[in-house]
Amino acid sequence: MVLAGCSSRSAPAPVESRGSTGTANRPADTGGSRAPVVNAGDSKSQSRPLNSGDPRPQTHQVSKGDTLYSIALEYGFDYRELASWNQLGDVNVIRIGQVLRLTPPGGEGGMVTRPLDSALSIEVIEGPKAVRLPYSEQALAQMKAADSKPLPTKPNVPAKPADTKPADTKPTDPKPADGKPADSKPDDKPAKTNPPGEDDENLAWQWPAQGKVLRGFNEASQAKGIDVGGSKGTAVMAAEGGKVVYAGSNLRGYGKFVIIKHNKLFLSVYAHNDKLLVKEGQQVNKGQKIAEMGDSEADQVKLHFEIRRYGKPVDPQKLLPAN
Repeated sequence: MVLAGCSSRSAPAPVESRGSTGTANRPADTGGSRAPVVNAGDSKSQSRPLNSGDPRPQTHQVSKGDTLYSIALEYGFDYRELASWNQLGDVNVIRIGQVLRLTPPGGEGGMVTRPLDSALSIEVIEGPKAVRLPYSEQALAQMKAADSKPLPTKPNVPAKPADTKPADTKPTDPKPADGKPADSKPDDKPAKTNPPGEDDENLAWQWPAQGKVLRGFNEASQAKGIDVGGSKGTAVMAAEGGKVVYAGSNLRGYGKFVIIKHNKLFLSVYAHNDKLLVKEGQQVNKGQKIAEMGDSEADQVKLHFEIRRYGKPVDPQKLLPAN
């Protein structure tokens, strides 16, 4: 759906929030919908473990201007999780007044079962099968004779000696044969790092782009992140490792943008790009190039960057290292 006026450089579309009355790509329908309605009184569908520390509500009632993408961003979820939990056949079809579940069916609790480890199997020694005999002095003698025989044991097989072939001790020449220094071209891919823990509060954030901060965080004025200036094509990098849960342009005011979910608590947003270099479902490392800076739905070339905890915007400059 093409939005009139979105391409104007003099009047960029505002970043959309749930309370906004602006329209987005396929907003909530006012008529019927194929999507089922979750009963708000169904405690099984809304259960969230006590003392989980998660401040998010258990359900969300769709209002005018909502899309599944905006709802997922608001609460810090992958939009495909919400679609699955609410059995939505079309992620673009929700209706005003519909109550959406914000927890998995049955809640997050439950018992986890694991298969037996085959390496821990128990060895069972099979003896001769018992033969039932009528009582007699001869049968008793046979049973005593059988009990006195030792159980068969496995023969001891000597271990195969290790290969003692001496290692090649020929010294290596640190220089190439032609005398020229080796090519020391750096690897443009970041080193693979372990992803953050699911409940980790202290992530090792890095700046997503090189440039001057044009506007700081101010939630009261709808500035839910910071704007970093730069030139078109400037590298936009993942501020932490995680999974790409969105890559597209279906949310008004963000242009071409990427959302990375780092763990249960945090996700980060990278907006107004010229080119997206990652796909949904892709795992990325901290420092990996994910996009190129642009001015999509913006009045100038810049990166709009957000960090959200449980979906609530927080000041990125309080978490990023000092410049």
